[in-house]
Amino acid sequence: MLLWIENSQQWQEIQKKHQDFLVVMFYGDFSSAAKRALAEIEQFSKENEKVPVCVVDVMKVKNIHKQLGVEKVPTVVALKEGKIARKIEGVESSRFYAQIILGAHPERAKISSKKEHRIIVYTGQGCPACSAVKSYLRSRQVNFREIDVSSNQREAERLVRRSGQMAVPQIDIDGRLIVGFDRGKIDALLAS
Repeated sequence: MLLWIENSQQWQEIQKKHQDFLVVMFYGDFSSAAKRALAEIEQFSKENEKVPVCVVDVMKVKNIHKQLGVEKVPTVVALKEGKIARKIEGVESSRFYAQIILGAHPERAKISSKKEHRIIVYTGQGCPACSAVKSYLRSRQVNFREIDVSSNQREAERLVRRSGQMAVPQIDIDGRLIVGFDRGKIDALLAS
């Protein structure tokens, strides 16, 4: 279950109570990405009940994010013995959070023989093919990060420089780009 931090005093108490290991999500109600990440971190918390997870709303409780060097929401930080062991910016799946966060605490980690790929799906609003590729990856239980280039000009420009195309979806699997929803290419890269 998530614990929402209400003030600095509560934050200090939580840190003392969970000195060995603590997961903190930095949230802002102004961010649609933060709202999506909150749903995923809630799922992570349900699936990993023994892991202490708290949420800091950066608009209500100031300075905690600065103490930990957090500049963006959403950001999830795993603290081990009071120091940052993992830091994840942006929206990820609950499964991705589990693999990365629990990897910071080996005795709590689940062992997986499945190779974990680094996957980014570049999408745009109102794109049916984007929805289809995300559904396909989820059906294969593949973790990915989504970047909506229709609302992120900097990422859109970087993507065009990389691929030479403005089309979406584009899928980056371990640094190799696929333009469009091409199951054969996706499957081949996931198998390698």
